[in-house]
Order: sequence, then structure tokens, then C-alpha cells
Amino acid sequence: MNSHAKPAEVPEADFRSADERTLSASSTPQGPAPWRLVAFLAVLLAAGTAAVYAPAMRNSFVNVDDPEYVTRNPHVLAGWTWADIRWALGSSYPSSNWHPLTWISHMTDVQLYGRNPAGHHFTSVFLHILGVVLLFLLMERATGRALRSAAVAALFAVEPLNVEAVAWISERKSVLCVLLFLLAIGAYGWYAKKPGVARYLWVVLFFALGITAKVMVIPFPFALLLLDYWPLGRLPGTDAEGAPRPFFSALRALAIEKIPLFVLAAAGGAVTVYVHSREHALTSSMPFSWRFKNAIFSYMAYLGKAIWPVGLAPYYPHPENTLAWTIVALAGLGLVGISVVVWRFRERKYLLAGWLWYLGTMLPMIGFIQTGRQGMADRFMHIPMIGLLFALVWLIGDLAMEKHWQKEIAIAIFLVVLAPFAAVTIKQIGYWRDSYTLFAHTLEVTKNNGFAENDFAVALMERGEPELAAPHFVAAVRLSPDLASPHYNLAVLLQKQKRVDDAEHEYRAALALSSDQTEIVQSHNNLGILYLGEGKYSAAMAELSAAIAMDPSEQNSYIGRGTVELQTMNIDGAISDFAKAAQIAPSPLALYWLGRALESKGENQQAVTAYAAALQLAPAMAEARARLTALGARTQ
Repeated sequence: MNSHAKPAEVPEADFRSADERTLSASSTPQGPAPWRLVAFLAVLLAAGTAAVYAPAMRNSFVNVDDPEYVTRNPHVLAGWTWADIRWALGSSYPSSNWHPLTWISHMTDVQLYGRNPAGHHFTSVFLHILGVVLLFLLMERATGRALRSAAVAALFAVEPLNVEAVAWISERKSVLCVLLFLLAIGAYGWYAKKPGVARYLWVVLFFALGITAKVMVIPFPFALLLLDYWPLGRLPGTDAEGAPRPFFSALRALAIEKIPLFVLAAAGGAVTVYVHSREHALTSSMPFSWRFKNAIFSYMAYLGKAIWPVGLAPYYPHPENTLAWTIVALAGLGLVGISVVVWRFRERKYLLAGWLWYLGTMLPMIGFIQTGRQGMADRFMHIPMIGLLFALVWLIGDLAMEKHWQKEIAIAIFLVVLAPFAAVTIKQIGYWRDSYTLFAHTLEVTKNNGFAENDFAVALMERGEPELAAPHFVAAVRLSPDLASPHYNLAVLLQKQKRVDDAEHEYRAALALSSDQTEIVQSHNNLGILYLGEGKYSAAMAELSAAIAMDPSEQNSYIGRGTVELQTMNIDGAISDFAKAAQIAPSPLALYWLGRALESKGENQQAVTAYAAALQLAPAMAEARARLTALGARTQ
């Protein structure tokens, strides 16, 4: 037995400066805050977000996407039916997107609120409130910093760039997928504490549901690697014995752990690209150089809008080849400069994590793969913004600690940012009140916006002001000649004005450009009616038959074709088409013309039945009553 006493161990000296020790302490996750404080802050965030977004409940539907998503979508308007849920799980969508959970969400709203827009807005606002509170709880749980976490969530709640995602009913997919994204992060934090298959499956489940809401969640596995770095501290972390691990071996292990998630992300992206390609939503004709320039510029432009949120609009035209390489180079230098600064201060891990979060989660939406004709979209910042917010809040919090600012200074800085953002957000929500207000504002804050010109003109038509709509349709065609809808809408207006040749030209342009089946069917139908009015029966027959071939339920085309057949003495064909039109849906017009066709064939008793049925639906229909009276007098 060794009786010699062991020398006392000398504690290792800490030669760091006071500021360095403060930084280390402030960046390291702490224990959970008192639950009463957490609960109070959560309730305060929920109430504050509700107060800011309460005006959204007074808004109506708008004419961009809302008809396809809700107001004119028969699958959604039917509510919960097995047939329509099966449709939602398929891929034949009018919006060129694959998001079955979003469709089911809209069906649920119809089931609960019918067509009342207030209920649909309530659901979107409620989902946003849940997302705000969940973001706070997740950050507080991971860092132990209740006040900082609340500041991040509060800024996320009132950031004006989020208005589009919350106040636009068609963007339900954004608030829904963000909520599922955060739930998946919560499941991952639970898994990281004690890894196991069962806990991992919850991560997979929420991520998969997020993909079925909107594909913008696919950077999720990358975001988890950043969370492993900060604040979870799994990268590089320590091994089973508690020894520090080499960074790249730890990164490799954590990346391998996420292979199922990367596979799921790839599958979701592939399905989306397939659906977009099939529906001709991919803008493959746009040269890569145009897309590249816009992507680099947009990275900086989004930062500018997040900091100074003015001139916000639902649609920003793609600059195409108008961006000078000088501007692109300056934007690229800005990105490099920020990256250099972030790397210089990489000991503040939240800065590196937040900046890479922004760059990485924005990548699928930045425009290297272009869908649609927009150059940017505020809603694309919904997830990327989170990284910028936690980096900014933690930086200010650390500076306050290191420089020993008074608490009042930090609070003042927070309020100086929060209050104006909340005011701008409330104002921005008001622009979404209706289509007229929204696109009048859009035309004020954007230039050469053919998309907005078209939708503003549609709003004017809905208000019964076609004379004011006409110049905006013309401007839309001029500014966006490769966009089908303005050609179609202008053609409808020209046809009403009896400008037949001009209307025919615009319908032909719409048919050459459109990939929307409804628009194509209506163009064929309207051309058929136009030719019928001119007595061009052969041309009318061809157009109306084309419409029926594409959509066998197009009632008006059967009525139009039956009229052509009646005029050309194809009585049996006319009877067949009018009867089919009446079968599709009760129609006084179809029944009246069916009576005329039957009368022409000498089947007077059946004609009487058809006229009587027409009058039952439309008692004031003078033509049907006159024919019925004439037939009655003839049989007496």
C-alpha cells in the first residue's frame, strides 16, 4: 500500500480575456428558464401576433390563385369527400404544384366555414400564431435564453415579408409547411437528446408532412446540420467517452444519420419538378445566364427588403436580361463580404449558422431552377428569415453583455425595430383587402408589371368597369406577350365590344401560349361562339368540338354546337347536343333549344315537355312561353 500523499492538482488557468469568457458563456446553451416566464412570453407572443393580424379576417378572396385553390375549385368546394381526398393525393392540379395536405386543409376550411373568406383567413392566421409560439419554445428549449428567443419569435411574427404567406389564402401552403418544419425540428431536438429509431421516425413523419404541404421545406436536412453546429452542439461535439471529436468526422457521421431525410427531400423535389414540367410551369426557355444573374442579385435584394420592407408586392417581374453584370458583380461582392465577416467572427457560432441557414434554405427558391415568371417572392423568405433573425438577436444580446449596456438600451433597440415592422405589417395586410386594392398598390410600387396589369384589369371587370379595364389588358399584353391570360382576357372584352377580328387574334394567341386546360377550353368555346355569330358554321363546329373533346362536361359548347347543327339542319345532332347540355346541369337555355330542335323534327309533344321544363326553371323566359303557347294553339 502506497502511503505517500498525492500532490494537490493545480486548476488549469483560464487565460482568456473577460470579453472572451463572456462570449463563451453567452453562446453556450443554458438551462431552461422558469416555466412561468416561458408561459407568459408564449401567451404574450400569441396575443400580439393575433392583434397584428386581426385585420386579415376582414379581407376577401383575391383573383390571383384563390379561384384555383378555393373559389372555383370543385374538388375543394365539395369539402370532405373520399373522391376529392383521393384527388388531393394525386397530381392533376390546376396550380401546377404537388401539395395534397394543403388541398385537404382548404377542403377542411370549406367544411367548416363554407365560402366565407373570414374563416379561411382565420385558419391561416391561427397557423401563423402556432408557428410563432413554437419557434419561441424551440429556441428557448435549445438555448435557455427566454428573452432572446421571444425577441426572435416576435420579429418573425411581425416581419412584413411574412404578410404575403399569411394574408393570402392561396399561400396556406406556406404557413402550414413552416409549422410542420418547426414540428420536425422539435422532434429532432427530442431525438438528439436520446437518439433512437422511434424518435427518428417522428422527425421523418413531420418532414414528410411538410413536403406534402409545400416543397420549400426540402432544405430541412441541411438546416438540421446547422442546428447540430449551433445551438445543439452536436457538431463537432464529443464521442462516447467525452473526448472532443474531429470536425469532419463528426460532420460525416451526422450527415450519414440524415441520409433518409436527404432521400425524402430529393423525392419531394423530383415530384415537384415532374409536376411543374408536365404542367409547363418550368421556365426552361429562360437562359441560365438570366437565372444566374437574378439569383445572385436576389440574395442581396431579399436582405434589403427584410431590413427595409417597402414596395412589397405579390408579384415582382423577372428582370430577364435587363440586369447589368455590374450590378450582379456588386451583389456577389456583397455576399462574399458578408461571408468573410461572418467567418472572421466564427467564434460566434450563431452568426455562421444563421448566415448559412439563409443561403442554404433559400437555394431551392432563389431561381436557378425557374418556375413561373416572377423574379422574387416575399413568401420565399418565410423559412430563410429565421436564420437571419436568430443571428441578429443573439449578436445584439452578446454585444449588450460584453459592452455592459443598460437593459433599457437593449429594450429600446428591440422596440425601435419591432414597432415600425408591426406598423408596416398592419398596413401591408390592408392591401390584401380585395383584388382591386392589392393590384392598384402593386402597380404603384412596381414597374412594367404585366402580371399585375392583367389582374388589376380583371378586378375592374369584376367591379363592372370594362372601359377602365381595357387599357390595362392592353398593357398586360404589351408587357407580357408570352403570358396567355392577358390575351384571353382581352379577347373576351373585345368579343363583348363586337371587335370580332381583334378578339379572334387574341384567342389564337392565348391558344398558342396557354397550358391551362380551362383557359384553352374556354378559348375554343368562345371562338366557336364568335364564328357562329358570323355565320362561319364549319369553323364554329371545329372550335366547339375541340372544346368538348378536351372537356366533355363543357355545357356551353354543347349548346353552341347544337345551335350550329340546328342552323345546318343536322336536327338529330342538335337534339343530341341540347339533350346532353341539359343532362350536365339544369339549364333553361339548353331545354329551350332542345324544344326548338324537337319541334323542327315534328316531335311536338316532346317539345312541349322541354319548353315546360325550361319555364319551370325560368318562369320569365318569354321565348319558351311563346313557343309553348304556339304549340298549344296548333294542337287545339
